[in-house]
Amino acid sequence: MRLQDKNILVTGSTTGIGASMARRFVAEGANVILHGRDADRGEKLCAELGQGRAVFVQGDLAQAEFPAQLAEAAVAAFGTLDALVNNAALTTRARIQETDVAFFDRMVAVNLRAPMMLIRALLPALEASKGSVLNVGSILAHCGQANLLAYSVTKGGLMTMTRNLSHSLGPVQVRVNQINVGWTLTENEYQVKLGDGLPADWPDHLPAYAAPFGRLLSPEDIATAAVYWVGNESIPVSGSVVELEQYPLIGRIPDQEG
Repeated sequence: MRLQDKNILVTGSTTGIGASMARRFVAEGANVILHGRDADRGEKLCAELGQGRAVFVQGDLAQAEFPAQLAEAAVAAFGTLDALVNNAALTTRARIQETDVAFFDRMVAVNLRAPMMLIRALLPALEASKGSVLNVGSILAHCGQANLLAYSVTKGGLMTMTRNLSHSLGPVQVRVNQINVGWTLTENEYQVKLGDGLPADWPDHLPAYAAPFGRLLSPEDIATAAVYWVGNESIPVSGSVVELEQYPLIGRIPDQEG
């Protein structure tokens, strides 16, 4: 097993990509600390993963004091910590005209401040285990959609933080890497597109320029990639930002004719 006996905290792990990561990590031999705001979903996933393999910590990362509390609970759960996956993020839409101070501050608090404060709080444990941080970003970090301005800004900041910390934490052998995820078919994404007016079978009718392989990425695809970054196989690589998408982002001219 590729993650045997590793203890891993995954934020935002009661649904979507985070839940798929938790399942895959346990399948690879790890113990996981789940996090989310919905206690019912958290406890249900804990039961699915098995007694002694997972614990759940409920809380809102927008609250300034919570990352430190989550870090303390994560280390206490299994005694040590080998990896932190900063997966939780708000994806609320808003154009610049709709982005007021309160909205922007909450997006930054969850998507950028919380990951940094978690790394800060967990640094002693990660130094002791010579562990790793995996930040889950987005291809929108490079520019983003007009209606995802604040989200894109936070993911761009996360990239800078990844590279900055990989440099400063290299001497203590704590690795920091990032995966920038492309269009992924999570349950939330499915529901969002229904809200946009697409039909129930919209994932079966994707434009070729957006999904050359005929399907979107799945949460399981992302979880498979994450195993490498939180395990020993990726030692000593740090400071990498890897795009998980079906096409190149730089120099691409989409073929709208498909």
